[in-house]
Amino acid sequence: MLLTTPLHANHIALGAKMGEFAGYDMPLFYKDGVMKEHEWTRSHCGVFDVSHMGQATLSGPDIAGFLERLTPSSFRDKKINRAQYTVLTNEQGGIVDDLIVTRLSDKEFFVVFNAGCKAKDIVWIKKHLPLDSTFYHMKDHALIAVQGRWAERVIHEIFDFDPRDMSYMTLARAQTRYGSPAMISRLGYTGEDGFEVSVPNVEAADVWQAMLAHSEVKPIGLAARDSLRLEMGYPLYGHDINDETSPVEADIGWIIGKDNKNFIGADRVLKERAEGPKRKRVGIALLGEGVAREGAEIRNIHDQKIGAFTSGGFSPTLKKSIGMGYVPAENAKIGEMLFINVRGRNIAAEVTALPFVPAKTKTIKKKAA
Repeated sequence: MLLTTPLHANHIALGAKMGEFAGYDMPLFYKDGVMKEHEWTRSHCGVFDVSHMGQATLSGPDIAGFLERLTPSSFRDKKINRAQYTVLTNEQGGIVDDLIVTRLSDKEFFVVFNAGCKAKDIVWIKKHLPLDSTFYHMKDHALIAVQGRWAERVIHEIFDFDPRDMSYMTLARAQTRYGSPAMISRLGYTGEDGFEVSVPNVEAADVWQAMLAHSEVKPIGLAARDSLRLEMGYPLYGHDINDETSPVEADIGWIIGKDNKNFIGADRVLKERAEGPKRKRVGIALLGEGVAREGAEIRNIHDQKIGAFTSGGFSPTLKKSIGMGYVPAENAKIGEMLFINVRGRNIAAEVTALPFVPAKTKTIKKKAA
């Protein structure tokens, strides 16, 4: 039997096309369809139920040091309410999962991890957790993302605080108009300005309905969420990254802390960072007609297979097929000419910079005192 989020009844009432994702019955799209939902998020504002994601807190006297053992990133000097995108690494330097980690206090962090990896992430974290530290799985909380140009106004209308001074990758504590506590993070998976809101399950439906009451907001399903993240070149776990790919291969080496050299799997990861990886995740845009999906072969100019798409699809913004995949390092240069084999037909393509579409995330520049 499929799991459900606290907003399941709301999706049914909205006439959503439901489908299985990571063991949950989730909305794939609503009455407007995937293309219009994608375009609406880019031009207006969309709200997403992402309550299937895992949420937890980690606390302890040296919890920052523990996180520097589990991930390649640095946390000891991370400021309170600052978020960090990072990955859990295994002994071979592969990726257990990617996640967002936010410092709540000197001794506590808030963690959000992928729905499909929740069970193994919890086992992995608890396996390495120091005896003096605590892991709390926030099963009693929902997670709602609001993304797009009107997101700031929507948050201001619903919560008892002004988010205009929040910078990208930061968190603020607030409360709903109904008095319930919430954690609001300025980040998301679309490249638009937006927020992810963690609220108690019992308040989720009220917050969801309040967001949809705004004339510029529409509900968006997981299908458009995927096409939006593809345009941003964001990796999807189980597709673009997995337990065999390293952060350097995945082209997210920027998450590696300058002074963190003792994390699990460091030998391989730091060697690849110093010497360069043998292969690299790249963005690829098709130059001819056709849409390439995951699994489509990547071929060089000599018609030799050198890789495969790990994600692919039609970009509603660019009106062409785009994708990502791993190619040998010598073929990873921007502008490199390639072919993508779609149903037996080679379509000309080229390696392109990521993201495919410019991000609109908001960074606040602090004024000098």
